[in-house]
Amino acid sequence: MEPTTALFLIVIGLVGGAWNAVAGGATLFTFPALMAVGLPPVVANATNYLAMLPSNAAAIPAYRRELRDVGRRCWPLLIVSGAGAILGSLLLLVSEAALFEFLVPFLILIATGLFALGPKLANSLRAVFSGEAPMVLLYAALFTFSIYGGYFGAGLGIILLAIVQIMGFTSFHIANSLKNLLATSFTVLSILVFGVGGIIAWPEALVMMTGSSVGGYLGGRYAKCINETYLRTGVTLFGLLLSAVYTVRLAQQG
Repeated sequence: MEPTTALFLIVIGLVGGAWNAVAGGATLFTFPALMAVGLPPVVANATNYLAMLPSNAAAIPAYRRELRDVGRRCWPLLIVSGAGAILGSLLLLVSEAALFEFLVPFLILIATGLFALGPKLANSLRAVFSGEAPMVLLYAALFTFSIYGGYFGAGLGIILLAIVQIMGFTSFHIANSLKNLLATSFTVLSILVFGVGGIIAWPEALVMMTGSSVGGYLGGRYAKCINETYLRTGVTLFGLLLSAVYTVRLAQQG
């Protein structure tokens, strides 16, 4: 790997890790950055899971008390979410590279929508299930969104947060601890699937992971000093731009 490529990935990882800690949605630019250094789309997607794992897992130690309060009640959530994530990762593994490349603009657009409209979607979900929601429907929703999480996953956090709150974990801190646990769990499972499938570019992943580890720590430390509204707007605009760029590129290839 060229020194300039390594430096670029470290910087992107640093920014991505900090961004995830503050507002989430870093995949919208870490994934294109991995493609920019020459990785095919499927490999870039799989590599991104490993590269950004530290920033996803960084919040779990801070929620040890909340997770102890949840206790064994988290296991059904982990099992259902994990099954969905494995299925989504296997779908990516067996998908034709051309199909994933075709889907990239739409996946980025979906991720941008989830990121931009996530709070409103979460409020809508809570309004629909304001009464006693059938648990089977909630577990079905968790399973379905986890499939997306295993396949691409960007922008999913706020939806997971809404689902666990509707399930009865109404305390924000407990719900947030579960969201972080679920996101980390299906990221690890996806990495295992991708690693066995041989579609992770390990040098690029480890270099970017170095940056994301530092960025995640710094972002968590100084998150309260940054205006999240501006960050969310910036990520949304960037996601829309990326979706347009990849759509044009796809049309030119066709």
